[in-house]
Amino acid sequence: MSSTAFFSKTPPVKLFLMASIPGVISMLASSLYQTFDGVLVGQFLGKTAFAAINLAMPFVIINFALADLIGVGSSVPISVCLGKKQEREADNIFTCSCLMIVAAGILVGGGLFAAAPLLIQLMGAEGAFAGLAVQYLRVYALCSPITTIVYALDNYLRISGFIRGSMAVNLLMSALCVGLELLFLGVFRWGIWAAALASCCGMAVCALVAFTPFLRGKAILRLCRPRFSLKLIRQIVSCGSPSFLNNVASRLTSILMNGILVRMGGETAVSVYGVLMYVDGFIQPLLYGMCDSLQPAVGYNWGAQKYSRVRGIEKCCFAASAAVSILAVCVIALLPQQITRLFISDVGVDVLEMSMGALGLFCLTYLVRWISFATQSFMLAIEKSLPASIISMSTALVFPVLLLAALWPLGLTGIWLNFAGASLLSAILSILILRKLRLELQQPDGDER
Repeated sequence: MSSTAFFSKTPPVKLFLMASIPGVISMLASSLYQTFDGVLVGQFLGKTAFAAINLAMPFVIINFALADLIGVGSSVPISVCLGKKQEREADNIFTCSCLMIVAAGILVGGGLFAAAPLLIQLMGAEGAFAGLAVQYLRVYALCSPITTIVYALDNYLRISGFIRGSMAVNLLMSALCVGLELLFLGVFRWGIWAAALASCCGMAVCALVAFTPFLRGKAILRLCRPRFSLKLIRQIVSCGSPSFLNNVASRLTSILMNGILVRMGGETAVSVYGVLMYVDGFIQPLLYGMCDSLQPAVGYNWGAQKYSRVRGIEKCCFAASAAVSILAVCVIALLPQQITRLFISDVGVDVLEMSMGALGLFCLTYLVRWISFATQSFMLAIEKSLPASIISMSTALVFPVLLLAALWPLGLTGIWLNFAGASLLSAILSILILRKLRLELQQPDGDER
């Protein structure tokens, strides 16, 4: 079955299962690698190295954020164009986007490499702690021209109907990254820079594998002579801005939090914050895997004016996101000690007590986090970039910063409560946005008018 027939004719529940399960497996593989990255660094290189990668990680994510802006921003209009039977326009958006991602990788990677020592110094880190963070960041910066495109290609594979192929690429990438990191750290006994190099090598190989169907002309999307225009660039930026703003804003928040934690609790507090981020980095990809994997189908049916199918798909998405989130609350609340020891081998009593308390408050985040996550993904899929951007910025930056000031008297407890408070405010905002758009979202199918 072609991707267009799959999106337009498969019953919503079956479509959800066929698209989301490979998407969840893909993101689970990715999140497992990120988790293993933290585990391996913590076990082989110690607490200081673990804190160092968490200090550098926000900048690493920002390095990928511009590529993600272009990848997500192009995927939405590509899906809508295919729904409108505008195949040549879809091919042009695809080709231009690939070129833009490589160019962005060169520019942003070069800037981060040069600025790495200053950025880490501004975070308040000194000595060996700062040196390890700079090493880690600079490897990612050097490799960004050949690695940042890998996540965009994942979107393009799904649009072209290679859902299982997308899953296979993600599984391969995770296996390569974990295997190489075990080799570099466990066998060769190399330093923290090798942990970053292992990830970059795995990503580069899988980017080449993912590009193969497009280079061979086997996908619905084909490379063509690029036709850039200001309208095209504005369209990509507009559709990709919510994801980009969320990535950048959340990392700016992490940078702010790390800066405060370095001064408030030193390496111990940064390490505990790192544990929370790795837990979040495991759960959010599961939600992302479900919601993001359905965006091509939602965008296609929205462009084809099949609004009843859009509503059916999104009901499945919201329900499944809620189930995953509630399960996450239970697991984190029941296993805080085991989660902490997983990431920090030389954990002391002070670190363990702080981490267990932090995880107990942090798990409350997922009681309602699924509402804003699924709503933002839905808004993106139907080209409602403004409400998606509002949710994104509020969740990632505005609410956390406001709550940081409001909860300041509570000290570190206020930091750990920040996540749940921001999640609750974002859920309320998302419900208000959905209510405001309910008339448009309930309109009849195009062939029923």
